[in-house]
Amino acid sequence: MSTTYRLVLWNIDHTLVDVGRVTRDAYAEAFQRTTGRPLEQLAPTAGRTESEIIFETLAFNDVEVTDEHLPAFMSALAQAFAARRGRLRAEGRLLPGAKEAVAALARRPGTVQSVLTGCIRPNAVIKLAEFGLDSHIDPEVGGYEDGVYSKAALLELARRKASQKYGVAFDESAAWQEGTAKGPTVYIADSARDVQAAKIARAQVLAVATGSATETELRAAGADIVLPTLADTDTVLRAVDHLTAPARS
Repeated sequence: MSTTYRLVLWNIDHTLVDVGRVTRDAYAEAFQRTTGRPLEQLAPTAGRTESEIIFETLAFNDVEVTDEHLPAFMSALAQAFAARRGRLRAEGRLLPGAKEAVAALARRPGTVQSVLTGCIRPNAVIKLAEFGLDSHIDPEVGGYEDGVYSKAALLELARRKASQKYGVAFDESAAWQEGTAKGPTVYIADSARDVQAAKIARAQVLAVATGSATETELRAAGADIVLPTLADTDTVLRAVDHLTAPARS
């Protein structure tokens, strides 16, 4: 039997882990260090990239934005989050079934797992490591906030990096040498914005209602399959198998 190749990209916050309290504290410190003022209102975060959250947070707090604000804020945010690393497991949590689903997919031949997240890379890597997810997820080929690209563009970039590293054409739109192995991409996430970004990038979407979006909202956004949680590992595996079956690629 030939190997079925697929790229599985995971959103992190509210899909795999919940570290909202630590994140809010890190944002408050980063805002203070960047602007010299206390944070009064943090922008909504679901499905957004760090730059979107930062710019809107600055606007909500009546800060006149300059070109220096974004890089300074991102640097301060990385430092503030790293300083709180020890609090992640004490005050945060793995969402039900997250670690089991990642581990089960890692045992499937031909499966490459990485992340597509609005986080900056240093903070994303810390979250994966602190909750023991880094042994099954390849951070090198992931898509992270970089201040330039949308999440849809970051998904395309993650495909390209995974294709080049593993020698499998996960980017179905690209021209590849005849005989190169090919495989589809599935994005597992929890927000309507994530679903919409994946559909722009022509990826399959497995949505889980573990964030602020309801199952109805995720279906309306265009998710291919919607689950209430990741708690049932066999159901997650069947969903990924269905979305990445050879007939769909």
